[in-house]
Amino acid sequence: MFAKAFRVKSNTAIKGSDRRRLRADVAAAFPGLGTDQVSVLVPGKEELNTVKLYAHRGDAVTVYVSGGNPILFELEKNLYPTVYTLWSYPDLLPTFTTWPLVLEKLVGGADLMLPGLVVPPAGLPQVQKGDLCAITLVGNRRSGDKSSLPSIAPLALDSPDLEKEESITADPAMQEDLRCLTLEGEDENGEAQQQMCGRKSLSEASEDSNSRGLNPDPTDSRTLQEQMDELLQRCFLHALKCQVKKADLPLLTSIFLGNHMFSCCPKGRQLDIKKSSYRKLSKFLQQMQQEQIVQVEELSKGVESIVAVDWKHPRITSFVIPEPSPTSQTIQEGSREQPYHPPDIKSLYCVPANMTLLFQESGHKKGSILEGGEVRTIIINYAKKNDLVDANNKNLVKLDPILCDCILEKNEQHTVMKLPWDSLLTRCFEKLQPAYQVSFPGQEPIVKKGKICPIDISLAQRASNKKVTVVRNLEPYGLDPCSVASILQQRCQASTTVTPAPGAKDSLQVQIQGNQVHHLSRLLLEEYRLPRKYIQGLEKAPKPAKKK
Repeated sequence: MFAKAFRVKSNTAIKGSDRRRLRADVAAAFPGLGTDQVSVLVPGKEELNTVKLYAHRGDAVTVYVSGGNPILFELEKNLYPTVYTLWSYPDLLPTFTTWPLVLEKLVGGADLMLPGLVVPPAGLPQVQKGDLCAITLVGNRRSGDKSSLPSIAPLALDSPDLEKEESITADPAMQEDLRCLTLEGEDENGEAQQQMCGRKSLSEASEDSNSRGLNPDPTDSRTLQEQMDELLQRCFLHALKCQVKKADLPLLTSIFLGNHMFSCCPKGRQLDIKKSSYRKLSKFLQQMQQEQIVQVEELSKGVESIVAVDWKHPRITSFVIPEPSPTSQTIQEGSREQPYHPPDIKSLYCVPANMTLLFQESGHKKGSILEGGEVRTIIINYAKKNDLVDANNKNLVKLDPILCDCILEKNEQHTVMKLPWDSLLTRCFEKLQPAYQVSFPGQEPIVKKGKICPIDISLAQRASNKKVTVVRNLEPYGLDPCSVASILQQRCQASTTVTPAPGAKDSLQVQIQGNQVHHLSRLLLEEYRLPRKYIQGLEKAPKPAKKK
């Protein structure tokens, strides 16, 4: 129930009124329990104690103990069942099943994500945000077999606090139970068994099984540490020979590990530096620097970077790149990123309802999408067909009732009788609704109403008055925000994050630490060759310092 030691403040027998209140709270918190089950869980006359304790971080927790076994605990006025109670009532809460290796991460404080769940044939339980749920392991025992119930961490008693409480029980047997808070269970023959405090915990057992699972070759006589050292050096040399280029330097050591070394790990194996003899990446890189393979420097306080690589070193030149299997090679070829080509963006016009009469003679209706040249041709043909060109001045067009209703304001309909061609066409384009077409090489054109949103580059202030660069609206131009963030992370040598853009549906924004408008300008204008008119915020780049 507790991963670390805790301190008991008091241990008192529960009063009759508090017992009834607890039974009512249990029935309200867990409506799936029947009246008889609530009476068994919170007995009416049997021994029931309230233990008030402080967790390792100082949180005040109230534990309800029945017959020496903790059954419920209360934290911040919320009631939770213990693992012992969940073993006794497995259907008490909606249950999600996961793997033993995932449990080790959960114990360390990680969140349970959807990929870590085992989906049963009946599907996942239906839960709402904030609902209390239980997590079980694959192959876990159900109710009725409690011969191997989980043990609870030992208790650290606080004698001075115990002496101050007048209502503390003096029963030696109860105090012994509280020192271990062990769980009692009965085997199939009904014989009572009590777990010892020294029994190995589930997390330790999971760690042992995890260590055994990391051994890729059971017939290998080497220890796990020796195999991990060999795998670490193999991934290191593979990354330097195949992935890291001179243009990538200086390269943060954390990025080198996350983006390059991990991707070079063979399929079916897991690279874990903590299980090697080096324990830390910095110690491993120091060893590689002593062998004069790489040069590592601390460019900023506490942040190390690889600044030089000797690609002619014998260990790199003699390293043989493992050949991928035919299946993985096919997958890599299919998923290889194609070079980016900027889209062809064309401005279009949509016919609104109040201009339908002007365009219906040419076969168009409300909502029709037209190019600028088509609009110009339709207006000219309409004027010539209806004899609207002034006979005395060919540059003027007489306005009939349809043109007056379509392009003139209300206060102009009785005063403006003629318009020049350029003014007529300009007014017509202004009255049409905007639209645009985006065409990517080898793909069908995408037509949408409205104006295309330009790529927006802005600067924002964060904690400690630090600046960040925020980029939005990359998706309409065929740019993947995650790919752009990865490129900028390497070039700017700064942290990047991809988050949902506020106020925009299904759109992401990229945030880069510091003012990185110069890097964005080179990436978007020079490499991606996007027109400058579709990018706003380039003027926010830091100005070069004046020479003294």
